[in-house]
Amino acid sequence: MEAVEDIVIVGAGIAGLTTALGLHRLGIRSLVLESSHGLRTTGFAFTTWTNAWRALDAVGIGEPLRPQHSQLFGLQATSTISGLSTAERQFDATETQRGHEIRCLQRRTLLETLANELPSGTIRYSSKVVSIEESGYLKLVHLSDGSLLKAKVLIGCDGVNSAVAKWLGFKKPAFVGRSSIRGCAYYKHGHSFEPKFFQYFGKGVRSGVVPCDNKSIYWFFTFSSSSKNEEMEESPAKMKQFVLGKLGKVPDNVRAVIEKTELDNIILSPQRLRPPWEILWGNISKTNVCVAGDAFHPMTPDVGQGGCSALEDGVVLARCLGEALRDRQGMSSEEEHRRIEMGLQSYAKERRWRAFGLISTAYMVGYIQQSNGKVLNFLRDRVLAAFLAGQLLKIASFDCGKLSAS
Repeated sequence: MEAVEDIVIVGAGIAGLTTALGLHRLGIRSLVLESSHGLRTTGFAFTTWTNAWRALDAVGIGEPLRPQHSQLFGLQATSTISGLSTAERQFDATETQRGHEIRCLQRRTLLETLANELPSGTIRYSSKVVSIEESGYLKLVHLSDGSLLKAKVLIGCDGVNSAVAKWLGFKKPAFVGRSSIRGCAYYKHGHSFEPKFFQYFGKGVRSGVVPCDNKSIYWFFTFSSSSKNEEMEESPAKMKQFVLGKLGKVPDNVRAVIEKTELDNIILSPQRLRPPWEILWGNISKTNVCVAGDAFHPMTPDVGQGGCSALEDGVVLARCLGEALRDRQGMSSEEEHRRIEMGLQSYAKERRWRAFGLISTAYMVGYIQQSNGKVLNFLRDRVLAAFLAGQLLKIASFDCGKLSAS
């Protein structure tokens, strides 16, 4: 089977569905290929900072998501060595930071909301890309079921192991030597946590708990990986015991969150990033192909911007393609291809330095926060904690703009 599609998006994750919805809002149809049998909702939740809510509003789904997720009004950092608070920051504490909006967004809720706003048939599940070829102005996308799609535009939103990123010449993302265990605990009758982002640091590990709503708590635990940790990868029970044994001095209610978490709601993920210099010199776009989300800029989770930046990508990419494909009736194939290429180049130019900055900052913040040396521990707890909290808000002040440039 062969079919010609204007825009093919590989991957129905955050970046892919946001791009598809942005294009749909502009009256442009796309086809989203997803290798899984349904939406990929692993990861449970992620912190959505102000910049993410601007992107969600741009594609028109901010309002239905807000009532389902508690707004967070502060960040508190605590040493697990002393058990004492090292920094506390109110998100609206200063004039320059007023207007910030931070919530912990459940991934399943986000993806389902995005998918439900798309026309029927936009997402094609069980569609794994096995190879990509060129054919004139088109890209030939071969699928594992033997079918072939001819795409005028090919967008890779297919995660850290992206087939599209590989075609563009990117190497596999590098493992940084740290891993994350994440989970979500559910309280039938409600929990007692304040609406804050709670972080804990000490002895080479970092953890945190974040309320999503009145009945669910998202938590994470990051640590330096070793061969001894490999046996945990297939055992949520061992992951849980590992976390409980490494938490250090944290409040009893924080420890209780991990204890309460069902084993089905615990996962382990190695932290990977694309080296920043690859972002500067690599092909984010080439002719009528580009990448977005984790296929473009996988980063460590230390500034909480992985999912947020994927939302930004989707808005910017839809806007640039919308401008390129506007008033194309009667346009020659050559002119259409030229405008698509220029639109994707505009997207790459707009996103390159943002991605470079996020990857670099996240890695350095993680390095400092998970340090286990006396000097760095002292600097982190006594000097840098408040500064780092402020940096999170500074990064979140970014505005990706609206869908339309007009």
